[in-house]
Amino acid sequence: MMEKQSSVSSSYSTTKKKNEFLNMIKTATCLSSYTSSSSDSGTGKGRSKSSSKKVSHGFHLLEGKSGHDMEDYHVAEYRIVNGHELGLFAIFDGHLGDRVPTYLKQHLFNNILEEPNFWTDPAMAIKNAYRSTDEFILENSKKLGIGGSTAVTAIVVDGKHIWLANVGDSRAVLCERGSANQLTVDHEPHTERTKIEKRGGFVITLPGDVPRVNGQLAVARAFGDQSLKAHLSSEPDVRHVPIDTSMEFVILASDGLWKVMKNQEAVDLVKSVKDPQAAAKRLSTEAVARKSKDDVSCIVIRFGC
Repeated sequence: MMEKQSSVSSSYSTTKKKNEFLNMIKTATCLSSYTSSSSDSGTGKGRSKSSSKKVSHGFHLLEGKSGHDMEDYHVAEYRIVNGHELGLFAIFDGHLGDRVPTYLKQHLFNNILEEPNFWTDPAMAIKNAYRSTDEFILENSKKLGIGGSTAVTAIVVDGKHIWLANVGDSRAVLCERGSANQLTVDHEPHTERTKIEKRGGFVITLPGDVPRVNGQLAVARAFGDQSLKAHLSSEPDVRHVPIDTSMEFVILASDGLWKVMKNQEAVDLVKSVKDPQAAAKRLSTEAVARKSKDDVSCIVIRFGC
């Protein structure tokens, strides 16, 4: 996530220790899914197998020209839970390293699904899991580092419902009868200035830059970021949308796409592309062609095919 945080040094341990730790957390949880995607894969696709209402997806990730390793991670998989087929999709856009988004990739959906009220009150379960996951990240900052991550998550239930949540500026946009409908809220410092100031922080915009919390972070909500956490929130905005025949697809993407492309432009670019992997690739490559310097990560979830 280029430019999310500026003028802060990333004082991590040696590369060897970092790799050892990443291997540890990557193997800590065995994901019981029958269609999954590795965060290291730049492109891929899959589809539901059990739901009467079919869902297919494709993803494409491109590393930015920011001088650091890729900090975007994703999830795109299906699981059978309590007799229901769940499509689990997410983009995690890290900053100051990839440890926090790596952890989120491995654990956030598990934490959501393990909430005891997930099937009776999904919105509260999602909020509780976001909060508890962030608390764990902060408590283990010596291992997970000083960085953080935005998130946009989508849970498709039996191809009939979608539960969306986000913190930060990773975004979900729906194509409905050809029109773009943003389903998530961009948590930007200037829109949450009052809340940040009530927590003792401040928002400043330097010449030629974007508004930043304490002059550092360009989002008002995120996982991690221990040094700024007193002034930040990790509470997601959660939205439930019943899936009907007017809904064609949903785009999940990091801000590397949205910095250079409006919602309707993104929808218009791919609404005629039936293959969701090809659609995700077209969006990502077009963002780079428009001079996006950030990592660009995109998932397209198509309904009814």
